Amino acid sequence: MRDRRGEEARQRKQHKEFRIAEPGLQSEERARLRELLEQLAAVLTTKDDALPLSESDLAEAATALWRARRKLAGAEDRVARQAGRFLSASQDALDAAGVLVQDHDRIPFGSGMALEVLLFQDEPDLDVERVVETVRPSIYLTGRRIQMGQVIVGRPAARGNGEADA
Repeated sequence: MRDRRGEEARQRKQHKEFRIAEPGLQSEERARLRELLEQLAAVLTTKDDALPLSESDLAEAATALWRARRKLAGAEDRVARQAGRFLSASQDALDAAGVLVQDHDRIPFGSGMALEVLLFQDEPDLDVERVVETVRPSIYLTGRRIQMGQVIVGRPAARGNGEADA
């Protein structure tokens, strides 16, 4: 009631030529408008009650994206390049949302690193322990780890002559 009086007062401030006429809605139109507003309110309420995406689901999706990008990395055909561009755009969207996918290939390995080592294998051409393959990347959501990476670590092979170094 108070809003209606305020609206009338604002309209009276203007010259008659500039006043806005009250909408001439029939009772059927008003009922339809109320129905539409109720439907809109129901949709908005349903959207708020939707379950949020869990961190494990997000990590699984980001891992699948990472694997697909790795498979297509060396592809030469046109379709694979196009799919690679779509995957890159998806990765950019995840980056913008605060999801970081960290690949550990070729980084030096230290025993205190937050990585799950699946296998240590001897590699004759290495001089220090190094990640030779990332099986599953580490995934961070706004700086907090939601998935620990799984890696295979290569270590320098022992000397083949059987003699101990002095």
